[in-house]
Amino acid sequence: MDFQGGETLLFNKPKGWTSFDVVKKIRNTIKIKKVGHAGTLDPLATGLLILCTGKHTKRISQIQEQEKVYRVLFRLGATTPSYDAEFPPENLKDTSHIRQSDVVEILPQFRGNIKQIPPLYSAVKVKGQRAYKAARAGKSLELKPRIVSVYEFALEAWESPESVQALVRCSKGTYIRSLIRDVGQTLGVGAYILELERIQIGEFLLADAWKIEDFVREFKS
Repeated sequence: MDFQGGETLLFNKPKGWTSFDVVKKIRNTIKIKKVGHAGTLDPLATGLLILCTGKHTKRISQIQEQEKVYRVLFRLGATTPSYDAEFPPENLKDTSHIRQSDVVEILPQFRGNIKQIPPLYSAVKVKGQRAYKAARAGKSLELKPRIVSVYEFALEAWESPESVQALVRCSKGTYIRSLIRDVGQTLGVGAYILELERIQIGEFLLADAWKIEDFVREFKS
């Protein structure tokens, strides 16, 4: 591979890694500085992360604009401050009355062009400061709603209200955590993400991605 000339690399980001952790690891492996990622994944999320090296870094903005596909496992009947499993669940609610059909019935209202408020624990900037930094410092911020596009939002599996799986195909800038929060609010019981995996960006597929340890083994000098 010609990393200096430019490569577009697909990786399966492990849980617990930041997107920059992956960039740093690959930089140290291939020994060039010009490496960037095309679309951040939350540390607790897994799945497709695209890195560009050398002259291919010019393609990053083009890749970022493409639609994304996620598989999400979530729980109804509780919330967390981050809308995912980073914090212990709180505001526990009875979900014995919630049926699979109740969730299916409300999903159409979350498709199309929708208004969405980003999570407080996110990288959105407010007055020059990252929202998650302000949140961790105990500061209160008012995040403004933005318009995002959700092309597909479909239930894939239902074990119980505490284990619901869905597929989401959406535009750049869509927060799946906010989407699940809004589902929980609409049902009146709260919701948060248990697991989130990005499986596609445009025509790039997770199935074609490197495991980081395999890449390092192959190209470490």
